[in-house]
Amino acid sequence: MVDVSAKEITARAAVAKGIITVNAQAMAAILEGTSKKGDVLGVARIAGITAAKRTADLIPLCHPLIFDTCKIDFNINEKELQIEAVCAVKLDGKTGAEMEALTGVSVALLTVYDMCKAIDKGMVIGEIKLWKKAGGKSGVA
Repeated sequence: MVDVSAKEITARAAVAKGIITVNAQAMAAILEGTSKKGDVLGVARIAGITAAKRTADLIPLCHPLIFDTCKIDFNINEKELQIEAVCAVKLDGKTGAEMEALTGVSVALLTVYDMCKAIDKGMVIGEIKLWKKAGGKSGVA
């Protein structure tokens, strides 16, 4: 792990985004709540938040962080059959929350995939990226 003992505690935030592309049947099941596994986006939201909180357990050299907030939102593009997941993390700490936001969005999208794989075997997850960050030595990026 990187030694952060000399760093100041500062307000930090990170937002990550990613997209899953599904077929029309999966999109309908998600929107209508008819997936056999239940509320797809509700479960994906909880899974993403849980994963973000456990990032240090999943990625060996990440510091465990205590969040002030972690939020997962979804933007649905019915025309393109895409769902964008957005994970925003805020905290006061010595190290940033980029990995936590990226982990949250990744697991949220993987959960959508898991809950819809019986409907659509051709889903594609992609464009996972850090959208913005704030705080720390490098400031806003």
